[in-house]
Amino acid sequence: MSNKAQILTIIFGLSLVFITSCNRDSEGCTDSLATNYDTNADDDDGSCEYDIITPDEYVYEDADGNSTVSYSGQHIRLNMLSEMVTVMKTANTEGTVVDGNTLISMYGHDGYTWDDVENLDMNSPDNTKQLRNKTAGGDPTIIAQFETWMTELGDASTLTSSQTGSAGVAGVVVSTSNPSKQYLQNAEGQEWTQLIEKGLMGACFYYNISSVYLAPAKMDVDNSEAVDPANGKYYTTMEHHWDEAYGYFTTAPDYPVNGTDRFWGKYADGREDPLGSATKIVEAFRLGRAAISADIMAVRDQQITIINQEMEKMAGGTAIHYLNDAIDSFGDDALRNHTLSEAKAFIMALPYGAETSVDFNKSEEILALLGEDYYNVTTANILAARDELATILGLTQYADEL
Repeated sequence: MSNKAQILTIIFGLSLVFITSCNRDSEGCTDSLATNYDTNADDDDGSCEYDIITPDEYVYEDADGNSTVSYSGQHIRLNMLSEMVTVMKTANTEGTVVDGNTLISMYGHDGYTWDDVENLDMNSPDNTKQLRNKTAGGDPTIIAQFETWMTELGDASTLTSSQTGSAGVAGVVVSTSNPSKQYLQNAEGQEWTQLIEKGLMGACFYYNISSVYLAPAKMDVDNSEAVDPANGKYYTTMEHHWDEAYGYFTTAPDYPVNGTDRFWGKYADGREDPLGSATKIVEAFRLGRAAISADIMAVRDQQITIINQEMEKMAGGTAIHYLNDAIDSFGDDALRNHTLSEAKAFIMALPYGAETSVDFNKSEEILALLGEDYYNVTTANILAARDELATILGLTQYADEL
């Protein structure tokens, strides 16, 4: 090769190196709202950091000091279910009759007069809140299942003065190890009160948290203007939707100092050890809401993912907890059936989460391992269901201690 050709080859090679260097993408934070925004970065590497002030409680105000938080509708619905549970549990006493039609009226807020212990105007003609139309998006098949359980509970309660529950016989079953505990159960040992209460926690509360209010249809909305300041609505549409999700989890601004006495707030607190559920979920709710107010959607989306993941682990972990309880109390029909009914309801709740690891088919497969007759279940059945669920949710290391 001539000297001239060698020189041209070297120049061409250097040119390629120069062009390649100029076109090479650099990684870093590409979000201009981040504190570590890199103007030279072409590809985001997930390193963005944000300066967001997160309150210690679920309390948010606008620049004028007006509260921008509102979840009154969720507060009412939680109280509706609380009253329903109180009524259903009276049927655990032999001879106490509960009208199934009354439960259905409570469910649909149709002609029932509430105790309304917190003075939420639940009996006002203007109160249109109910649980029925918020169940699984109004799915008629799922609603019918709940109303069937309510009717069956009512029918069985009329028989408890003359028959005691046992294998093949619906009625009140008394614990042999702790006679103060007794439960109205069907002929297969399944407890209607647990299926209805925990079932609605899933199909109504969890569904609306994860698959409705934190889903794109409710999150990809206006976040620039207050809805109606003249009428006390100082929140943006997006802020309000986030609040509604929080309200289905707990109505306590200072959770978990308060709000650990019922529904998801109770069970998240119960799974704080070993899963850290209460802390992880409430911190994600608070940071996500602060991110919305700061208009930093990247952080909001991160918190949605955390809430969905931790809610699923907590619900599944609670099912595992009750399956373990069923093994511990296996020889006591009342307690075994009671805890298996709770486990069933939590397993049934899992498909209602967004991007769930346990869809309806998988939920049915796990429940099939238990079978429908809790008087004939074996410890092997229970362990098989527990271990399958733990494997799916990545909770195998906690299966024995939950």
